[in-house]
Amino acid sequence: MKTLFKEIGNLVTTKSGPAFSANAGNGNFRQLATNGSQFVASTYFDLAGMAIDAKTLFFEAAGVQEVLLPSTSGATAGDGVVVCDIMSTTPITDTEVINYMANGNWKGAPSSTLTFSETIYGRVRIFNVDVDNAAGGYYILLSDNQSGSMSPTATDRIYVYRGVSFGANNSDGDHACYPARYILKADAKEESELQYIMRLARSYELQNEPDND
Repeated sequence: MKTLFKEIGNLVTTKSGPAFSANAGNGNFRQLATNGSQFVASTYFDLAGMAIDAKTLFFEAAGVQEVLLPSTSGATAGDGVVVCDIMSTTPITDTEVINYMANGNWKGAPSSTLTFSETIYGRVRIFNVDVDNAAGGYYILLSDNQSGSMSPTATDRIYVYRGVSFGANNSDGDHACYPARYILKADAKEESELQYIMRLARSYELQNEPDND
């Protein structure tokens, strides 16, 4: 059994009027549109060594660790933020990460090419500020929804994404989402040659599908 982990750093954005601007020192977050309220960061687990050994990765557990709730310096009742975390066997676009917040990978959702079987771990959380906690400066968790198949894979990468979508009408000031650590517990095992070849072929297909931007 191996424990693998990757980290994505913090995001601090300052809102002034309708515009959001990402502050220096953020954890490689990309702003989806100029002055927009949506941000995405990504990294990946490199599993090439296991692929070389012709082994399949069987997942035992997956999760995300964080230090603090998202925060805001100018908290006003009604401020909100949605945070999405994904670990997948196939790469997806920044727009698909944001769309996952609303549609996940349920069959028939047109906004994402990521299917349930390719999603090792998916989590979408909604936070907001209400009249009782505005003075504290932290967003309060309203909902926490998870999905994912934990299906075995022969791919040489697990892709990690974090999407953050602040409310377009949030109050002016700094809005922060703190660093996250992504953890996978997995066991690399040999399968029968035919089963492994079939799984490897499927992984290759997923890795090389064309983008649908």
